[in-house]
Amino acid sequence: MASSNHPPSHRTHVPLPSDSGGNPFDDEAPPVPIHIVTNASQLPAEFLNPSPEKQLVVGFDCEGVDLCRNGTLCIMQLAFQDAIYLVDAIEGGEVLINACKPALESSYIKKVIHDCKRDSEALYFQFGIKLNNVMDTQIAYSLLEEQEGRTRLPDDNISFVGLLADPRYCGISYQEKEEVRLLLRQDPKFWKYRPLSELMVRAAADDVRFLLYIYHMMMKKLNERSLWHLAVRGALYCRCFCINDNNYADWPSIPPIPDNLMVEGDAPEEEILSILDVPQGKMGRVIGRKGVSILSIKESCKYCGNSFWGCQGPTGQGIHLRAREAGEESGSHAEGKNDGLIFDVL
Repeated sequence: MASSNHPPSHRTHVPLPSDSGGNPFDDEAPPVPIHIVTNASQLPAEFLNPSPEKQLVVGFDCEGVDLCRNGTLCIMQLAFQDAIYLVDAIEGGEVLINACKPALESSYIKKVIHDCKRDSEALYFQFGIKLNNVMDTQIAYSLLEEQEGRTRLPDDNISFVGLLADPRYCGISYQEKEEVRLLLRQDPKFWKYRPLSELMVRAAADDVRFLLYIYHMMMKKLNERSLWHLAVRGALYCRCFCINDNNYADWPSIPPIPDNLMVEGDAPEEEILSILDVPQGKMGRVIGRKGVSILSIKESCKYCGNSFWGCQGPTGQGIHLRAREAGEESGSHAEGKNDGLIFDVL
């Protein structure tokens, strides 16, 4: 792994699965450096130049001011097994973020992230980056709950703090998250200030340092059907706020149903998105456990009396959309097309 051009001033512990049965959160484990990146040359070469011969899995997150299309992306966090990189979008600017574009769009680098929707939106509208090949731990958690016979309401998505607290994955308390949330309420520009404070560095690193461990724990449990749903929903979540005019023709395609899952009478269920009453600023609760394109929702809302919405999300009466294969008879009031499917208002 390439290292930073400057000696790191911060270190942290990154837990990894242990085949020996030891405690992965042992404080005596050797810490890894935290690099603050302001120039692309400080990032690992294998990240900047994705290759099928050197496929990577990295923890990923973004911080910013009102992180969405109209906000400001301030930091991108990347967690590798031997280092954490805090990519400073304020100091490095568009040149630095654009240097990361091949990796963020690459199918050779899996980005492990908890709830990718706002991150994808910010990357797309601020930098033209189409986030691809994500493993969304929020989606994976819901799939594992279903797989193990536990059900959650469509809008009941696990928070990152809640995921870390679950003893099946980490079982740790993340009190610093609440400290940062309080600071953000007091000053929404918290992530924009430079130089980065010790708290900012620690909080940014903590948002990604557990992701690789959680990824390995989840991947051991997910069955083949759940893995396909995870890939499909992850791709749809990346698109969900990224409305464009060409029906996503230039985006990576949605993963098709594997042949071995197309058993007669036992095909994967329809993907259904439930939309509830959404308070202002709570768009993250809209995408339920069954994901479809927000573009289809917007088109359908023309017929439902719901108004269009922007960064803060819609309000109004709930609707339900059903994804079905094109060619089926429709009794719906509205249709939207995407990737060979038709989305009906139920």
